[in-house]
Amino acid sequence: MLTLPIAVTVWAAPPPTDQLRRSIDQVLSVLEDPEMNSALRAGERRAALRKIAGDIFDFAEITKRALGPHWQARTPAERGEIVRLFSNLLERSYVAKIELYNGERIAFTGESVDGELAIVRTRIVTRQGSEIPVEYRMLRRGDRWLTYDLTIEGVSLVSNYRGQFNKILQSGSYSDLVKRLREAVEDRSEEGSPKLRRASQR
Repeated sequence: MLTLPIAVTVWAAPPPTDQLRRSIDQVLSVLEDPEMNSALRAGERRAALRKIAGDIFDFAEITKRALGPHWQARTPAERGEIVRLFSNLLERSYVAKIELYNGERIAFTGESVDGELAIVRTRIVTRQGSEIPVEYRMLRRGDRWLTYDLTIEGVSLVSNYRGQFNKILQSGSYSDLVKRLREAVEDRSEEGSPKLRRASQR
């Protein structure tokens, strides 16, 4: 029996640093575009930044990890609702921080890959020369790497919100958490970093 070699094309995910660098370059391109910085195009600029954020972050995974053990008890419909609300909140928070950009430089300082998980290490270098370490913890999804947690100067985004969620759930109910998230999303202000009211108070 004659057998012929068959060429099989395997699509491998690009290195996580390369993928993240491309996305951040897109963010900087939007921020540095003089036309996009006009007040009349503020909404368009924010929409563009939120779209890029969707290519960087796995909002469903972030929500799951922020809820921790409480995720398992939720129905598919409940999970869908809280992912939608929390994703909206996180996108707004990301855009609000990014819009404070003032010529900072992003330096990529290394990566480590362990199977389906990766960490990309960066530093934000300010115009004054100070450096802020930022780590992107990423998960491979098919041919892409998506961020499931972000640590800034050692502070984890997931851990921060998990603490807020737990405070609400310990003193109230899951419906209280959803209500707080909905109220935060309905607050249309794009200034600052949205937080869950009362939940973040100490």
